[in-house]
Amino acid sequence: MSHVFPRHTKSKLPMISHGTGVYLYDTDGKRYLDGSGGAAVSCLGHGDAEVTAAIKAQADTIAYAHTSFFTSAPAEALADKLIAHAPGALERVYLVSGGSEAMEAALKLARQYFLEIGQPQRHRIIARQQSYHGNTLGALATGGNQWRREPFAPMMIETTHISPCYEYRGRRDDESAFDYGQRVANELEAEVQRLGPETVMAFVAEPVVGATAGAVPPVEGYLKRVREICDSHGILLILDEVMCGMGRTGTLFACEQDGVAPDICAIAKGLGAGYQPIGAMLCTGQIYAAIENGSGFFQHGHTYIGHPMACAAANVVLSKLTDGGLAARAADMGARLQSALEQAFGQHPHVGDIRGRGLFRGLELVEDRATKKPFDPARGVHKKLKAATFKAGLACYPMGGTIDGQNGDHILLAPPFILEDAHIDEIVTALDTAMREVL
Repeated sequence: MSHVFPRHTKSKLPMISHGTGVYLYDTDGKRYLDGSGGAAVSCLGHGDAEVTAAIKAQADTIAYAHTSFFTSAPAEALADKLIAHAPGALERVYLVSGGSEAMEAALKLARQYFLEIGQPQRHRIIARQQSYHGNTLGALATGGNQWRREPFAPMMIETTHISPCYEYRGRRDDESAFDYGQRVANELEAEVQRLGPETVMAFVAEPVVGATAGAVPPVEGYLKRVREICDSHGILLILDEVMCGMGRTGTLFACEQDGVAPDICAIAKGLGAGYQPIGAMLCTGQIYAAIENGSGFFQHGHTYIGHPMACAAANVVLSKLTDGGLAARAADMGARLQSALEQAFGQHPHVGDIRGRGLFRGLELVEDRATKKPFDPARGVHKKLKAATFKAGLACYPMGGTIDGQNGDHILLAPPFILEDAHIDEIVTALDTAMREVL
């Protein structure tokens, strides 16, 4: 009998044995292609000797020292390298242990910034429907996924949500992609005016929406218009790149491709590539200066922030993503994966959209391709596909509630950046097998 509290009490999971490259192996000897990198985490694949060597070396030196007493060489090096590659005016790095922690730090820093500069009335957060920003209460409240929020709604901070930039579902036949993007971006302006510009603290968005909607990228000009609106009202732009950042979309920071930079950015997942739990919140020099020249103390913290072993691992990962060219490789292999998916499923009667950037791709499943009608949620299509792909030797990330938290199904693919063409063929074959069985 297991005493582990699992994610789902009715599930019976295989026991993991080991991993090599893009593959995972259970204790029965079955092999699985890690087609989603866990949850878009394992960007380097499994068993990277250089990362594990760095962890072991750091453990031999110093495993842990509390950040209220000491800084560490791995933390300093990691922060320097992140800022060297960061967009815009990002200048400071607050190291944490995961994505939800990074988002909580971002939200609390935004609030404290306005307190420090004498604008205590700013406390409201605007985000988007069908977003996901983490499972801690502040991050969960900011996210716009209804079924995740509903049980805990009475405990949440106030947040309002505007429409996502979701071209497949939202663009009208009579408007261009650009005009559609401007229309939904301008919902931010309308919401700011409704709430009162002087009360709004931040707008929060994933540049490319991950788990809840399935690799939905913004249309051209959307994020630039959002940036303009934030600037015009003195609102902070917080970009959540926990899932889509760190090379996943083909550039180190996903927002680089849209020509914008945030005031605060949250990263995690690919930063540690799964070898150690780590995340980070990055902010501009202006925000940092408000704290430094004000109270001098960020009223936030966790026991394991800036953990030396986690930072040692992340330093090697980040070097491989940048100097090693793996972020750029994700762009190239992502284009190949998209082409293979379109060739295999572009005319599939139950595949409505194939989208994404880099090695971050989503397939939206529909009952009727012509009308975009989703499957009845009672069918549990995404759950059946997850089981069928797993049986076929592919670990991927199917989810339901794609459209509104209840309706819609998609499959998210986020394989390691070391992917080869033969692995793409394996992914497509396993998906085809699963779809034939389920659909």
